Amino acid sequence: LIFSHIGGWMNMPQGIPNCPPGLEYLTMIDQLLVHQKVEILEALTGFETKNKFTVKNSLGQKVYYAVEDSDCLTRNCCGPLRPFDMKILDNYKNEVIHLNRPLACDSCCFPCCLQSMEVSAPPGTIVGTVEQEWSIFCPTFAIKNASGDTVLRIEGPCCTFSICGDVEFKIMSGDGAVQVGKISKQWSGLMREMFTDTDYFGITFPMDLDVRMKAVMLGACFLIDAMFFEKAKGDENAASVL
Repeated sequence: LIFSHIGGWMNMPQGIPNCPPGLEYLTMIDQLLVHQKVEILEALTGFETKNKFTVKNSLGQKVYYAVEDSDCLTRNCCGPLRPFDMKILDNYKNEVIHLNRPLACDSCCFPCCLQSMEVSAPPGTIVGTVEQEWSIFCPTFAIKNASGDTVLRIEGPCCTFSICGDVEFKIMSGDGAVQVGKISKQWSGLMREMFTDTDYFGITFPMDLDVRMKAVMLGACFLIDAMFFEKAKGDENAASVL
């Protein structure tokens, strides 16, 4: 595996059989770093803009670039509950993964209408889904393949507030018996935490995990970010007054 210079783009591994186009990058990766781009307009005014993310490997090289696709009214009226599509692009601006989050609630009072994320790679070919499970206390999710089989589970903490430390969501085996990875929301400093909803995440998973499920885990990270770490409009305005 050959890498480009540090801080640049990761070179695509070649000769990977039976791999969806664009997912070759994930074959030799067991960790992804997701950095949200700081939006100056949003930081200054609290006006919710389209989220943009850079996805990097453990060496700091860029693997993907993710861009939210949603309308202005939905972003600023629905806030963290808003439905959206997300395009995940490679170095050549090809869309290699497509995420779709439909409109739903996340209340334990409505177990028939919980959060989900559909992951396609390439766009139009579903490779898996992230489905919130009904839970009163700690959030849990089922990670399913294209056939609807539960391959992995995610178990979140009962408290998702980041108080000068990371917030960890455990990635468990399909039966929930063994931890095989994690999605961590990383503490990014007091000022950034108070005045923006710009987030930093780390994702770890088994090296030999199917690349399709690695793509689904990336989708799970974006769903977790939207559900638990996107500030509501009122919260942003309150923070801007402090």
